[in-house]
Amino acid sequence: MKNHDCFFEKSPWTWKVVMKLLILMLVLVPIFIEFLLMGYLTEVLQNDLYSGILTGFIMSIIFILGLYFLAIKPENLSWKEVGLKGFSPSYWKSIFVWTFAIIPIALVMVMVMELFLGIGSENSKTESLQSRMTPLNFLIGFVSAAIISPIYEEIFYRGFLYRFLRSKYGIAISMLASSFIFMIVHIPTYNTLLLNFVSGLIFAWTYEKTGSIVPAMIIHGVTNGIFIILVALG
Repeated sequence: MKNHDCFFEKSPWTWKVVMKLLILMLVLVPIFIEFLLMGYLTEVLQNDLYSGILTGFIMSIIFILGLYFLAIKPENLSWKEVGLKGFSPSYWKSIFVWTFAIIPIALVMVMVMELFLGIGSENSKTESLQSRMTPLNFLIGFVSAAIISPIYEEIFYRGFLYRFLRSKYGIAISMLASSFIFMIVHIPTYNTLLLNFVSGLIFAWTYEKTGSIVPAMIIHGVTNGIFIILVALG
């Protein structure tokens, strides 16, 4: 427990490093990758599903490389500093509980968004996949949502960002702040924003309890995979 407390109470990074990464992730990537590059790829490929998935893959590479060259390598750190390490086997029960708690939570969140904000359950990503549903497209979408996204998102938003905020502001503020940022980066997929915020709280909590981002990756990946299957069946 002492080592666990020390891990979160101290961070090897400064605000300068954090601001560089936030500018990269919240300004440069949305402008040059999500907007300009995706528009170009859509025009070239004539397929918004493929362009969206390829854009997401490029984003994941930029996130990981940015984190490595700005935060990991300059300090001669290992990836353990962002929570890439093992966790107690006893926590598997909590992983199971959280994974299957998110499903009904997601349904409630979608209904709340539709009832009070008039935002329906469909979005461009699900519509694109459903309109081009083939075994290959399903596999590509599944790998993107259930493997690639959970890995790089948990490394950055929980492993790096939550740990830094946690060392400065404590558990509650850091969970709320990191989850809020995790939510806004999913704009314009508006119907999942509330779910992104709540799931961000859950992922941060599992990191807090275990000191590892692996449980959050598992929960994140399994739930995303289930949602992709539901989209395919729908």
